[in-house]
Amino acid sequence: MLVIAPRNELKTRPLTTERLLLSPVDGSDARDMWNAVEMSRAHLEPWLPWVPFNADLDASFRYGEASAADWDSARACRFAIRDRGSHQFLGVVGLESIAHLHESAELGYWLRVDTTGRGYMTEASRALLNWTFGPMRAHRVRVAAATDNHASLAVIRRLGFRFEGIAREAERCHARWLDHAVFALLANDPRP
Repeated sequence: MLVIAPRNELKTRPLTTERLLLSPVDGSDARDMWNAVEMSRAHLEPWLPWVPFNADLDASFRYGEASAADWDSARACRFAIRDRGSHQFLGVVGLESIAHLHESAELGYWLRVDTTGRGYMTEASRALLNWTFGPMRAHRVRVAAATDNHASLAVIRRLGFRFEGIAREAERCHARWLDHAVFALLANDPRP
């Protein structure tokens, strides 16, 4: 059985890396998320089907509140990624589709366009995976990315995920079908 720490515990003691703080997403992150999505819309829309639905600050608030509810009911664990020094909001990394019976989850993430290319997502995802395979006691994490989303695929490879196959036309995004490259990492797999 998976062990999911209470949200408040990680709000007061977030996951940390050399440069980042990761704390559970909730409604208090709405303005920062809205600003990040709005400034990054053209960068995110080709890959993430939810972006057009994040149409105003209210939508970001509802997402934050839904994220808190998902955490509290152990369905998903989403973390706001913030710069450790300035506390600037950089993006979100999280576990979706948590399956307690199978001790598994799916990794998902996005970053503000002006913070890409600096290794933040690899750093944040690595911290989340350490938590997932450590205190959370997961056995398997799956991740998928569009076959032509080269930036996301590079993050996945740096994290040591193993390629499992192509899911054809797995997602409809921005009026087109995306094929997904599917990867997984098991608790006992070697990680870089």
